[in-house]
Amino acid sequence: MARFRKLSDDFYASPQVTPGEMSEAAAMGIALVVNNRPDGEAPDQPPGADIEAAARAAGMDYLAIPVGNAGFSEPQVERLQQALAGASGPVLGFCRSGTRSTLLWSLARARSGEDPESIADAAAAVGYDVTPVRPAMDMFAARGRS
Repeated sequence: MARFRKLSDDFYASPQVTPGEMSEAAAMGIALVVNNRPDGEAPDQPPGADIEAAARAAGMDYLAIPVGNAGFSEPQVERLQQALAGASGPVLGFCRSGTRSTLLWSLARARSGEDPESIADAAAAVGYDVTPVRPAMDMFAARGRS
């Protein structure tokens, strides 16, 4: 069984998924799978193209927003923000551990005007810590209020 962690009604984060888990995601009502892991990051990692093919075969959309060692950029945050706004149902983001997906979701939600404290609480409730991006979350939230 997959380790999909529900951060909100419209977003789940997960450690690395496999093509075989895409049918489980579809059965849960996931509409969009977002891959936040660069291809080739680890030798045992399934290729993104295989996950994309399985997601699409299961009736879901697929989007790659890889987050590598350089960290997060505002264009990545904006892409996820737009994907969340345009998705026809819940979104599943994944990376190696689920942390990058959670951090990117946190930034996108803050950029959309959601309260950073509520975002941090939701992440903590399922075992993720957004402390590394909290200053950026606060900046996005403040920008939205001005």
